Amino acid sequence: MIQFLLMSQPAGGSDDSTGGWFNMVFLVGIFAVMYFFMIRPQTKKAKDQKNFIETIEKGTKIVTVSGVHGRISKVNENGTLEVEIDTNTKIIMERSGISMEMTKARIEKKQA
Repeated sequence: MIQFLLMSQPAGGSDDSTGGWFNMVFLVGIFAVMYFFMIRPQTKKAKDQKNFIETIEKGTKIVTVSGVHGRISKVNENGTLEVEIDTNTKIIMERSGISMEMTKARIEKKQA
């Protein structure tokens, strides 16, 4: 359908300036919609995830990307985290393995 709209001839006969102008405005509109509804929210989400991961501290209850629930027991100097998943059961994981969405959902569920 987009090809049909872009390739259509103007209704006024041989005056090609109106059709070309319409096509240009149409393409700019499509890119604007894609930017504001697809690209911009994704970059905002990535920025929020990065800030969340950088501000994690000891004692924060988290959910990993794979769905494991735990609590941060130690923040290592090399950028890894020690997560306590049960009494005397600890795992070491990368910061990127923490899911912000699941952690927020868990916090919101407790507050409700």
